[in-house]
Amino acid sequence: MYNGLLHLHNILRWVVLILLLVSMFQAFAAKNSSAGGLRKTSLFLLISAHIQFLIGLYQWFAGEFGLNLIQDSGMAVVMKNSALRFWAVEHIVGMLIAIILITIARGKVKRSAFGAAAWLYVIALILILASVPWPFRDGVARPWFPGS
Repeated sequence: MYNGLLHLHNILRWVVLILLLVSMFQAFAAKNSSAGGLRKTSLFLLISAHIQFLIGLYQWFAGEFGLNLIQDSGMAVVMKNSALRFWAVEHIVGMLIAIILITIARGKVKRSAFGAAAWLYVIALILILASVPWPFRDGVARPWFPGS
């Protein structure tokens, strides 16, 4: 089950990134309160980002790179090792902040504050890009797609 959720988490990353980019560009382009496309896209983004976070939260509690790593090695050891620190702390904290910003941005879209939503999406995108274990990151790399 853990591996299946890990693959789903990997695939859903792309859904979240695509929806985030689309929502961000729509928010920058929105001029009036009838931005129906943005409202739908931002809702799909909100739902997929929260599902992604719930899957990741399960992995953090049940997997080997989250709470179990901290309990087995100790927080001091984890914080001294950059790869362990990434999985136990940086990844989950960065993603949590990004999800919070996406949630706030969705509220801004509902109130037609498109400019504020756009900038919140930009900050969330930067946090997500910094917190994803891309294949080119030393020590924490994951494949572009599951099974590759």
